[in-house]
Amino acid sequence: MLNARISGIAAYTPDDILDNEMLSKMVDTNDEWITTRVGIKRRHILHEEGKGSSYMGIKAVEKLLAETGTKPEEIELIICATSNPDYRFPATASVIAYQTGMTGAYAYDIQAACAGFIVALEDATGYIRSGLRKKIVIVAAEKMSSMVNYEDRATCTLFGDGAAAVLVEPTEEEGVGVRDGVFHTDGQGLEHLLMEGGGSVMPATVETVKAGKHFLFQDGRNVYKNAVTDMFTASKDVMERNSLTVDDIDWFVPHQANLRIIEAVGSRLGIPNEKVLVNIEEYGNTSAASIPICLNQYKDRLKKGDKIILTAFGAGFTWGAMYLVWDL
Repeated sequence: MLNARISGIAAYTPDDILDNEMLSKMVDTNDEWITTRVGIKRRHILHEEGKGSSYMGIKAVEKLLAETGTKPEEIELIICATSNPDYRFPATASVIAYQTGMTGAYAYDIQAACAGFIVALEDATGYIRSGLRKKIVIVAAEKMSSMVNYEDRATCTLFGDGAAAVLVEPTEEEGVGVRDGVFHTDGQGLEHLLMEGGGSVMPATVETVKAGKHFLFQDGRNVYKNAVTDMFTASKDVMERNSLTVDDIDWFVPHQANLRIIEAVGSRLGIPNEKVLVNIEEYGNTSAASIPICLNQYKDRLKKGDKIILTAFGAGFTWGAMYLVWDL
């Protein structure tokens, strides 16, 4: 039986750094306040004019193709997970496919906010298992700085820019690759995490721009509560469905939203800190790109056969968890 495996991974983050000291000169905050509340020290920011999420996605995909020895024309499908597309349309995936020479690839975007990568991986797994596609690139690319209000310390301290890409291919080997996934959406979360302006409900006007409606809004307390509960529940469910105990799990990779959220979810699950992969201190919250950026950073520590739980929570609310066995 065919299953999907991650056969390559690469990431790109901009060189420019926005650290807590620099932020303290922009808004009423300081390093201690930020570090204590969210565990972030630095964020990578894409400053170049005229460059959006696709620029970082292209860089990540080019590295992925080079490191895996894959020709662009071999790719049959590219799925881009992003909350920050270059344009309302066309899809950012089409821009990335064209710029990387994927002339034969079908391309589309997924908008599942911070849960975008695992949702895209679930989609790619379905294509692979059905036999419809054999070589799929998932790229998560997020220029979060484009939607952040740098006068709002509650949100501007959280987010950074970055991209990561994975190659997904079939395997007939038993017991490896993507094993299972649990996903949920609850539209009641709409008002707590969104960008109000720019869509068909509130098209852009001078008034909406002046009112700051084109920046990300987050009700931090409500998001924290739901993120902890939902990532815990989804992770617990996927572990129970696959008869996994905490001792069976080699690595736990949560969305890098906030260090307090990460620690709370890990603690509720009973997963030791040494099994929890964290890089939020350096990159901040890169939305859909956070999990693959984290996996890429730690890939030298991951071994074939390692049992991994991924979990994420984002706007919608949309959340889920996946169980995969590393095969790279």
